[in-house]
Order: sequence, then structure tokens, then C-alpha cells
Amino acid sequence: MNPNKVFFGFFIVLALTLNFGFVVGEIDRPEHHHVYEFFAVIVVNVIATILKLGDRTQMGAVLLATSLVAVLQLLAGAVVWWAAIYVSDIGMTPTVTASIVSLASGAVLANVVSVVLLIVETVTVRR
Repeated sequence: MNPNKVFFGFFIVLALTLNFGFVVGEIDRPEHHHVYEFFAVIVVNVIATILKLGDRTQMGAVLLATSLVAVLQLLAGAVVWWAAIYVSDIGMTPTVTASIVSLASGAVLANVVSVVLLIVETVTVRR
């Protein structure tokens, strides 16, 4: 067992599960989507992206691309959250919450693609 691959797989799966946990709940109810969970999702996705930077294979490039998409969508959600609270003073209305959760849902899809690619790569590796 390679500890680096365990660490790598751990962060990819953790990014997916945390992101899924944030998205679950009614889309327009702010009390179902906590800011600390969203922060943890962003941090873990950034770590997962950094771990993918060293892989120079074609599969590594696709994994990095999916991770970059997830991080971009999560950062867009963070900007929407920040702007709603600190710039426009409208707060967490159902519309704002739905926008943030929609962006996080896109990141979930990108994370699912990452996990599927990781599983495919793992299955095709020959001993």
C-alpha cells in the first residue's frame, strides 16, 4: 500500500462527501447550509487540487481540470455569500441561498467525476 495514494484518495473522497453534505437540504433555506461547512468544503477542495498538481499523465490532467472546476464554482459561491452579507446587505435570502447551493451542486458534479476517474484509474492499474 502506497501512503501517498491513500492520502490522495482520502482528500478526493473527503472533498466529495463534504460538498455533498453541504448541498443536502432544501435549496432555499439558509439554516440547512452552514457557513463553516462551506468553508471546510472550499479548504478540502483546494487541498485536493494542490495534490493533483504533480501528476503529469493524461488522467492527472483531467483530474486537475475537474478539481479546478469544483474550486472555481465554490469560490463563486463564496463571493455570492460574501456580497450578500457584506456588500449589498440583503442577507441570506432564499434567492441568495439557492444561488450558493446551485454553485456548490456544480462542484459536487465535478467532484463525482473526479472520484469516478480515480476509481477507473485504480481499476485499470496492473500489478
